Amino acid sequence: MQMNPNKDTQLCMSLSGRPGNFGLRFHNHLYEQLGLNFYYKAFSSQDLTGAVGGIRALGIRGCGVSMPFKEACIALVDELDASAAAIQSINTIVNTGGHLKAYNTDYIAVAQLLESHAVPKDSTFALRGSGGMAKAVASALRDGGYPNGLIVARNERAGRALADSLGYRWQAELGDERPQMLINVTPVGMDGGPEAGQLAFEPEVIKAAETVFDVVAIPSETPLIVRARAEGKRVITGLEVIAIQALEQFVLYTGVRPNEAQFAAAVDFARS
Repeated sequence: MQMNPNKDTQLCMSLSGRPGNFGLRFHNHLYEQLGLNFYYKAFSSQDLTGAVGGIRALGIRGCGVSMPFKEACIALVDELDASAAAIQSINTIVNTGGHLKAYNTDYIAVAQLLESHAVPKDSTFALRGSGGMAKAVASALRDGGYPNGLIVARNERAGRALADSLGYRWQAELGDERPQMLINVTPVGMDGGPEAGQLAFEPEVIKAAETVFDVVAIPSETPLIVRARAEGKRVITGLEVIAIQALEQFVLYTGVRPNEAQFAAAVDFARS
């Protein structure tokens, strides 16, 4: 990528347990196409306090926050936007003159996707997971008018707390439930992880569903999504989530909103 950095170049970054290339390629592509003097770099760190302190001290403009840092970062910022405060989970930090404000663009992305895919609001659903991203997804469902939900999480404390906070049920396992919408918000099926290549739900559960939503973005076609497509289900992919949330981060960092063609080109470039 053609870059001409100088002393005025603004740096944006991401913090993730497993850094990937999508955000880096997406943001840098748009910076170049739109003539913005920015550069984006992906990082991981074992010193979260030091990393967030560095954002403030070095004047880094923005930071995307991924698993497992979405809740731990809350205590390290100065202000929470309503999108993050409501669910106590962040995925974006914006630095304005040393003041760190946190947002949750995952929530925004999920809300948009439920609407654009026309998922019926009376659908029963089971959401597997109980971490920061699960909070964002479950909150978007609750706020979007989906009342018939089940949180499936082996961690009883976290699972019950999430379910109780949103008015949903909790179970450690799905059991005999056959919900109309399945949502995976765990690392099952993620490339490079211990459960890569595995299904987040059993084949018979997928067969009984109408909508399948996998938040895992790498690979873009997870085992769950591949099986759901083969069964003719409505699918929502993690790639769609990561693309929309990255777009909203881009707008927060730069104040510029790309048009649809520029957005689509950036997604294609980031995937290539």
